[in-house]
Amino acid sequence: MTQVLVPVANGSEDIEAITIIDVLRRGGVEVTVASVHETTDVTLAHGCQLTADSLLSEHAEKMFDAIALPGGMPGAEHLRDCKMLVDLLEKHDIQDALLAAICASPALVLGTHGFVVDKQATCYPGFESGLTGAEYLADEPVVMDGNILTAKGPAVSMAFALTLLANLKGYEEAQKVADGLLC
Repeated sequence: MTQVLVPVANGSEDIEAITIIDVLRRGGVEVTVASVHETTDVTLAHGCQLTADSLLSEHAEKMFDAIALPGGMPGAEHLRDCKMLVDLLEKHDIQDALLAAICASPALVLGTHGFVVDKQATCYPGFESGLTGAEYLADEPVVMDGNILTAKGPAVSMAFALTLLANLKGYEEAQKVADGLLC
């Protein structure tokens, strides 16, 4: 079964986190929601309470087909500052696993740690200076370059999640999910 890790933190963007999790699960992906904190209870950026499936520390040695990072502030900063997550991203990047990030996370997490060098990418406007070494595509809501998938922010969460699903399970599966969601 296709497996995706969705790390979450206090301050992760509500819409982005939930949309990624929901769309992937509708598409038959095994999604592991893991808190980067010492508790599974997370308060998202706009007050939604989320109980993660587990702690990130439980998955430090595991390989996934993709890692998908929601944005939001200060959630993206917590993801950026989590050494265990950065180590997992590095391990997965070496294996060409899909690294997906939306909103502030393409810049704060992927950009800060060198994952977008020589790639095209997008992010939430105002964070583009953090896309170190990347070509910023300001007018594109979702950008795929190699194993890196980036997106602008909350309004494109559905397109981002469906693109991620299409890359993992194929266009037909993503289209089935999209049809069911009336996209």
